[in-house]
Amino acid sequence: MLNQDIKILNETGVHARPASALTQLASSFVSEIKFVKDDTIYDAKSIINILSMGLKFEEIINLQVEGIDEADAIVAITELFETKFGEE
Repeated sequence: MLNQDIKILNETGVHARPASALTQLASSFVSEIKFVKDDTIYDAKSIINILSMGLKFEEIINLQVEGIDEADAIVAITELFETKFGEE
């Protein structure tokens, strides 16, 4: 299993459009992809789970990936956050 802390760089947080992009990307991988925020685990392949995290600017969450394509998944998802979902 790989894990990585991720800082939310979008000033508007993670709302519907970035949440949709995130779940689409996560769903393209076989690996199990989860986020941990405040000791709660969220499924990255569920838009409802992503939106329910209520991610705001500069919050830090932990990304956990486990499976056969975990290395590719963690790189791709981290890059999505680092590029602010293409919003800015």
